[in-house]
Amino acid sequence: MLTIRLSRVGKKNKPTFRLIISEKARDPYGRALEILGSYNPHTKDLQAKKERILHWLSQGATMSASVNNLLIDKDIIKGEKESNSRLKTKKKLAKKAKTKEEKAKASEQAAQAEEKAKEEAKAEAPTEKQAETKTEENKEESAEETKKE
Repeated sequence: MLTIRLSRVGKKNKPTFRLIISEKARDPYGRALEILGSYNPHTKDLQAKKERILHWLSQGATMSASVNNLLIDKDIIKGEKESNSRLKTKKKLAKKAKTKEEKAKASEQAAQAEEKAKEEAKAEAPTEKQAETKTEENKEESAEETKKE
C-alpha cells in the first residue's frame, strides 16, 4: 500500500521535511518512489506538486494525518482534518468504551429495579377474584346491616 508522508531532512535542531510517496512498511528515510514536495515548519512554507499528489491519490495512495492536514490548509485537497496523535485517540477510545460500559450497567440496574417494582405491585395488589369476593362480602354485610335496622 502506498502512502504519502513526511521524511525528515535538514540540520540538527533545524528540520525540514520532504513529501514523499513510498510503501507504507518501508523506512521513510530510505528510497522513495517519488519526491512530491517539501515543507519547512519554521516558515510554514509548503511546496508541493499538486498534479502528482492528485495523481497518486487517484491511484489509491493514502496520506499520513500530518500530510492530510497540511494539504487541506494549503487548499491542495478538500476534506476534513484528522487527529495526529495516536496516544490521544487510544485514550479517547478507552474512555468511550468505559462510559458505554457504565451506561449499560446503569440501564441494567434501572431495568432490574423496574421489574422488582412491578413484582411488588403485583404482590400487593389483590387479584381480580379476591377483589370480587371482597366486594361481594362488603355488599352482603351492608345488606345485612340495612336489614337489621
